[in-house]
Amino acid sequence: MQRILVVEDDLDTAQTFALILRDMGHQVEFAINGRAALEVTSNFRPHIVFVDMLLPDVDGSDLARQLRVLAKPEKLFVVAVTGVEGDEVQRRAMMAGCDGFLRKPVDRNAVDRLLTV
Repeated sequence: MQRILVVEDDLDTAQTFALILRDMGHQVEFAINGRAALEVTSNFRPHIVFVDMLLPDVDGSDLARQLRVLAKPEKLFVVAVTGVEGDEVQRRAMMAGCDGFLRKPVDRNAVDRLLTV
């Protein structure tokens, strides 16, 4: 069982994604903005974070970098998630050090493949 944080500004999407991950046997928390994600990370100490790249208060790439610093010395697996088409968001996410990338709507099989790596 992994501790997973879902950072998603759409509450319905965050709750649905968290439900899927819990159904897969993981312990899950979610945050609806970058500030909340940093607070949850400090207390929850997730192994994996799914970060929406377009949050209202912070760029997802910047948040990914901040989460890595906060998680040290532990290794944090960060997955960028976006509904935006095109390669620019993925390029920025990978440059920010994200370990994986998913497009919305998120496919359960794609999530399962990422979590078994």
